Amino acid sequence: MSQEIRGISSMATRQVLAELVAGYGRLAPGTAVNIESVGGVDAAKRVQAGEPFDVVILASDAIDKLIAGGHLRVGSRVDLVRSGVAVAVQQGAALPDLSSEASVREAVLAARSISYSTGPSGVALARLFERWGIAEQIAPRMVQAPPGVPVGSLVARGEVELGFQQLSELLHVPGITVVGALPPSIQIVTTFSAGVPVATGQADAVAAMLDFMASPQADEAKRRQGMEPASQNHTQENA
Repeated sequence: MSQEIRGISSMATRQVLAELVAGYGRLAPGTAVNIESVGGVDAAKRVQAGEPFDVVILASDAIDKLIAGGHLRVGSRVDLVRSGVAVAVQQGAALPDLSSEASVREAVLAARSISYSTGPSGVALARLFERWGIAEQIAPRMVQAPPGVPVGSLVARGEVELGFQQLSELLHVPGITVVGALPPSIQIVTTFSAGVPVATGQADAVAAMLDFMASPQADEAKRRQGMEPASQNHTQENA
């Protein structure tokens, strides 16, 4: 008998989840999995409003808040991937030096405009600029991408000069050059996790799917999409 799993996720995991869902489909052909990807803030609001889902995949702190609020089952959190931040410029533009914290700070100060996301990495980036003491100076040049809008698309159109977003969200955007990741001393890593809503009737099917998504079988797909398996811990987590 066929069954359907309906989920919601943030945009950061859209590509990796598409690949993981396809891989799981080959193992469980009787299960249809449909995961809608939207801005993380909007996704959390829809879960809080009681919209029916079978699985929710968001930044780990958002999953923890939904569990604490009684929307997701206690003990259902499964960490899936760790995602770091990279920097992009418009294709053909000069490439900034990202080799050190100091050089990244200089690149930010030199940029005519800087864009970042509404997600946890964007919040952490804003804190970094405050720590550097440049937040007020660059505030008029800061452009926050609307929820669900990739920073890379603003960079590609020439609306912003320097874009900061998770590598997974920059990889597939045409018209940009991904300069590279932030250096380790200031890298911002977000863990994305899954949680199971309290009202789902598909808990067993979701558990089987998440077992696959968290298994070593899924590691290469995660790396292809610019992420690391959540079990890997190579970088300090700042978000």
